[in-house]
Amino acid sequence: QVQPVESGGGSVQAGGSLRLSCSASGYFSSDCVGWFRQAPGKERETIAAIGTRGGSTYYADSVKGRFTISRDNAKNTVTLQMNSLNPEDTAMYYCATKISAPIVRSGRYCFTARYDYWGQGTQVTVSS
Repeated sequence: QVQPVESGGGSVQAGGSLRLSCSASGYFSSDCVGWFRQAPGKERETIAAIGTRGGSTYYADSVKGRFTISRDNAKNTVTLQMNSLNPEDTAMYYCATKISAPIVRSGRYCFTARYDYWGQGTQVTVSS
């Protein structure tokens, strides 16, 4: 297992959309994958997670209904589609993976799990 890599961050106006991707090698389909964010002066926040195999999902209330996490196991990629962005979404966004094989884990479990490997992060800036 190696460190995941995020991509897709950038700047957007309020109400806009961005899509973040998290890629990793190895048995990615057997890992929990989570998305996190940290704004300056604030604690890191877990915002979304996707379970292993079939990929059940779980979201923080702050993003529920606006963000969608999904996985493409064939491409070893997890995507975070972010819609209706607002300035409060401005932060550094990180993805992380947790080795879970051979146990199948739900998105809810993955949301609160302790993660093994972290990406370097990608910046998202939303202007009003």
